Amino acid sequence: MERPTGVQISRFLKSRGVQYIFGIPGVHNQELYRGIDEAGLTHILARHEQGAGFMADGYARASGKPGIVYVITGPGLCNVLTALGQSYSDSIPILAISSCLDETAYRRGQLHQMLDQESAAGSVCEWSETAQSYKAAYGLLERAFTEFCDKRPRPKHIQVPIQVLQEQAPDFEVFEVSKVSSSINKNEISKIAKLIKFSKKPLFIVGGGAKNTDVFKLIKKTGAASFTSFTGRGLIPSTYPLFMGSSLARPDTVNVLSQSDLIVVLGSELAEVDIWRYNLGHECTLVRVDTDPEVLSDHHKADIKLNMKVEDFVNASIKHFDGQDSKGKWDPK
Repeated sequence: MERPTGVQISRFLKSRGVQYIFGIPGVHNQELYRGIDEAGLTHILARHEQGAGFMADGYARASGKPGIVYVITGPGLCNVLTALGQSYSDSIPILAISSCLDETAYRRGQLHQMLDQESAAGSVCEWSETAQSYKAAYGLLERAFTEFCDKRPRPKHIQVPIQVLQEQAPDFEVFEVSKVSSSINKNEISKIAKLIKFSKKPLFIVGGGAKNTDVFKLIKKTGAASFTSFTGRGLIPSTYPLFMGSSLARPDTVNVLSQSDLIVVLGSELAEVDIWRYNLGHECTLVRVDTDPEVLSDHHKADIKLNMKVEDFVNASIKHFDGQDSKGKWDPK
């Protein structure tokens, strides 16, 4: 059955497990809104697009699911950019879908016209693309949800011309969301496990990229101390004697890090907003596990780099630590 592309987009989102849409309706994106009720989605109305963006961001952080935001052409998109920029910085999965004008090269003075709306969103999103047809819209939506599962999750923006939103589009095909297989280097994982076993003071730094696995199950078997980044808070119980909190930004943590003879970083960028200094402060072997090659090749110069999901690393590594939990290798005092 054919429906307007805007309606089909809302139905597509529902088929991918989306429950909530955050946003503000307007004359340009009304076709997106026509499909919300039909698809069985719940709309959360904001007073300002920036608020809608931050609500979507908060929902994604709390639920672990992508946050979806609908905005109008021009000022609607500009207003949500601050929230999208924060989501990019913190690796939060947000999908912003906006309308855009059909033609801007020749016509001037149109309602909400911008010089380059796509590039404006591209400055704070992982990518920003224009869907010039219903096929492009379906393909970009599929790409976004695939990347949310298989890459470092970051905001994406899809804009659809008003005329395309209004055009009739056939039903999309529903496929099971396929996951890209993660490459597991068994030799490297075995090497890291041996380093941990023979280390006198191993230490883990856990970021938001570890949220999909029970990373504490591995840590307590190794007897290692641990920190979390701000986005990794809650992944290690505060009752664990060797948990040092999410305090990496404190200058005195450099003294603790310098005492370690092995640091394993799981799913953290070790960005300025994580540690509030340029260098981590370690003087030992640094192991990093991350899905983002750019992170693995940064100025921290890790000695061992594994380009893989943290959950796959944990599942493969824990087999090397069978038996009871290891006695703590640090003095908890």
